[in-house]
Amino acid sequence: MTPSQRLPASLTPLDAALAALLRDLAAVAPVELPLAQAVGFIAAEMPALPAVPSGDMAAVDGWALHARDLVGASSYTPLLLAKPPVWVEAGDAIPPDCDCVIDSDAVDLSGPVVQVLAEAIPGQGVRRSGGDIAQDSFVATGQPVRAPDLLVARAAGLQSVPVRRPRLRIVDIPSTSGQITTAELIAESARAAGADIVRAESRGRDAASVSDALVADDSDLLVVIGGSGVGRHDAGIVALARRGDIIAHGIALQPGRTSAVGRIGKTPVVILPGAPDQALAAWWTLALPALDRLSGRQPRSSLMLPLARKVASRVGIAEIVLLERSDAGWMPLAVGEMPLAAIARADGWLVIPGRSEGHAAGTPVDAYILRD
Repeated sequence: MTPSQRLPASLTPLDAALAALLRDLAAVAPVELPLAQAVGFIAAEMPALPAVPSGDMAAVDGWALHARDLVGASSYTPLLLAKPPVWVEAGDAIPPDCDCVIDSDAVDLSGPVVQVLAEAIPGQGVRRSGGDIAQDSFVATGQPVRAPDLLVARAAGLQSVPVRRPRLRIVDIPSTSGQITTAELIAESARAAGADIVRAESRGRDAASVSDALVADDSDLLVVIGGSGVGRHDAGIVALARRGDIIAHGIALQPGRTSAVGRIGKTPVVILPGAPDQALAAWWTLALPALDRLSGRQPRSSLMLPLARKVASRVGIAEIVLLERSDAGWMPLAVGEMPLAAIARADGWLVIPGRSEGHAAGTPVDAYILRD
């Protein structure tokens, strides 16, 4: 039995494949989600929030007074008042002409004249207007919604927020061993990136079965796992050709050389190799940028540090470098290969472009962050 698909004589440069994949790709329309469902998705244009609290309020139980009137007050030189000050509980509005709240024992009501026994400063015991939430502030557009953001939204009285939630269909072509390790890895990575995931599995590894699973009508991005190689049972590329267009098969990327990109109608398609290291490399460099474009996400966090050790790379192919943060900067863990243990240890990653031979030790490099 001969292979049903082959790699082309020359590989497509990574940047060219990515540019073709992203061409004409725009952010999906925002949807309103209840606050409890919004965590992890990418914020769209958020409403302007009112200041919280809307006015000055008591932060503690005590007596509301004007700090300027209390200058010099002490147990030795008490300030005499004709009538008791206003008592407030935490959360009450501060009365007009008051700007502080003093403790209950700082006012003596036992005698015929009310005595104030302590000074105060303006704002003491007070939650200022906008102290919790400044006027018009909220999570930035294009950033993931976090649990603290929802705390702010609830405090401001919101019930829902607008987010962008691209639908990602993941089609797993069953491996010969029956393992789904790679599919789970990609699904977990996609969920963390803010995708609304739909999972599917091809009935078999043959082209007809895979083609039947390549349904793109309800998806903004289609990711296929497996079937991209040149083995006798690999048919993912043939299946894509039956359903849509192949933009590139065989990417100048290591690991991930057998990856492919294409389209079914207007839906972008990325075919990842079945091996987890190769799939993750292609996910980072091809599928994730497409998902971020659909989400309207701002550029991902990166960190520039010097290389703790030289990194050598082959000219003509982009290579993934796994990095661990150390006292000396970014310590390379692996170049052009991604052992599973190195993936688990890595704090960041970068791509050495195909035109580069690498970087000398001490060279500042900008790496994408894998751990917060």
